[in-house]
Amino acid sequence: MRRLILTLTVLIFAWFCAFDAQAQFRNSNTTSSNVSSMAGPPGVNDGNNNNYNDTTTVQVDSLAGFSLKRMIRGFARKDTLTPGYMFAGSVIVPGAGQMYNRDWWKLPVVYGGIGAGVYGGIHFNKMYQASGDAKYKTYRNLSYAGAGLFYWASLMDAIVSYKTDNPRPVPAKSTLYSALLPGLGQANNGDWWKIPIWVGGFTICGYTYHLNNMEYQRFKYLYTIDNDSSSGYYGAITASKAEWYKDLYRKYRDYSVVAFIAVYALNIIDANVFAYMADFDVSDNIASVEVAPALIEPAQPLFASAPPQPPAVGLRLNLNF
Repeated sequence: MRRLILTLTVLIFAWFCAFDAQAQFRNSNTTSSNVSSMAGPPGVNDGNNNNYNDTTTVQVDSLAGFSLKRMIRGFARKDTLTPGYMFAGSVIVPGAGQMYNRDWWKLPVVYGGIGAGVYGGIHFNKMYQASGDAKYKTYRNLSYAGAGLFYWASLMDAIVSYKTDNPRPVPAKSTLYSALLPGLGQANNGDWWKIPIWVGGFTICGYTYHLNNMEYQRFKYLYTIDNDSSSGYYGAITASKAEWYKDLYRKYRDYSVVAFIAVYALNIIDANVFAYMADFDVSDNIASVEVAPALIEPAQPLFASAPPQPPAVGLRLNLNF
């Protein structure tokens, strides 16, 4: 359990680092009045006649420096919300994303579906508690699952309906797509070939979990009946051996859960990183080398009495990235 908690902590930290990686990019909302005050990589305009590469369309969206006031102003239509802020508001208040996108007609569907599911779950739970009939337990679980499905659909619809003018994939939308439905962020980035990889990863994790859990339940049962003198069990597997196998398959089952979480986290990170890289130049001519003859001017002499030195002939090497 301690290893599981440590692994989850590392994965969550890595996800936040990827979701919040904005230091290398220029924010699309930056105005020309404050461009000169920004620092950045070589070539960035810092007021010394250096220029930005204004051809990039990368947009940064992060919840770093989260402001509740900004979120309230955005939903009040007094400010523009980024996808991350809009999604956070939708998580807190179901239907908030539909309000921000002005899809008012969807609100009765969202609240009606969630409300009907919650009401049905409470109603059938009372009937199950009173009668003990297993069918009411099934109805209760299906009702709660339906309410959760409507809530999930409201979040997905809020992100899909969020309009942007950027023709390139928006990193925040791709990240949230993969968080809500693994593989959808890759589809938004145009990386359709990656979807079978992630589906296969989840399938393998689910299959190994099923097998290990089945063996765990089997040896748990053998361990229980072997310790029960009234069971009449006299099999070859003793209680100590059954306990050893039980603990082994339980550990393998837990590893399957950790692997599933790791695949899920990597799926989100992949969608985020490649959405950022969608605007990068990755052609074969990304780098060029230019070699030309040149005159190398001598350095200033350390002493005024030193005789002047003539310029030297050499080669000039230019590397363009």
